[in-house]
Amino acid sequence: MNDELEYRAVLAVDIERSAGRGDRALLEIRARLTEMLKEAFEASGVDWSACLRHDLGDGLRVTAPAGTRKAALVHPLVPELALRLRTYNRGAAPLTRIRVRIALHAGDVHVSPDGTVAGSPLEVLARLLDAPPARAALAGAPQTVPASLLLSGHFYDETVRHGHLGLFPEDFRKVGFTVKEHTADAWLQLPGREPPPDPDTAGAAPEPADGQEEPAGSETAGSQMVGSKMVNKASGHGVVYATQHGTQHIRIERKH
Repeated sequence: MNDELEYRAVLAVDIERSAGRGDRALLEIRARLTEMLKEAFEASGVDWSACLRHDLGDGLRVTAPAGTRKAALVHPLVPELALRLRTYNRGAAPLTRIRVRIALHAGDVHVSPDGTVAGSPLEVLARLLDAPPARAALAGAPQTVPASLLLSGHFYDETVRHGHLGLFPEDFRKVGFTVKEHTADAWLQLPGREPPPDPDTAGAAPEPADGQEEPAGSETAGSQMVGSKMVNKASGHGVVYATQHGTQHIRIERKH
């Protein structure tokens, strides 16, 4: 056995709820996932033909070529894969829709001449792929979210933490997990999730109810529909009524 070690980045994907779909559906989704992975790797500048690939049954493990820039496996590879999965799922039948858990790690591995890869980093990768926080996050996400991503602490520290182009530490949250004998912290993200509400409107105060006046001295302005009228209130001293046909009626309220 070759005792030389090579530092490699390793990625694994596992199809969510693949059991019970039947052989035909499983073969279809495995083929489509492999195709989309290849496209995502190539879009990220990583030579797919130089990667070492291992079939996991309902997923795939990929060992990147030596010297691969690890950050590229997070961005743009993961967004590229999530985009393809989400687009594919729009037209897929329920039995062939694909959502996946993605795990990323890196370390020194043995690479045999025949392409076999071995070493403890692969054990860590397998535990990341089975980590309960990643499973729960994907299961609880809207169906439009096609993947969960879990990075080992080592991978996160060497890539995302530095905030390189396309990498946003605030998009990840730290989670702890135990799988078999392995206990560790990792970093979780849901790529492809819907954007959060606009912070400029999320906390906006509600409009006053019909017939409710603005507080005296208020400098705020607001609009509301009353029947077929649009009521615009300006600075608390007047009301402008505009009908649907554009006619405006202005009433000035004077204080006594």
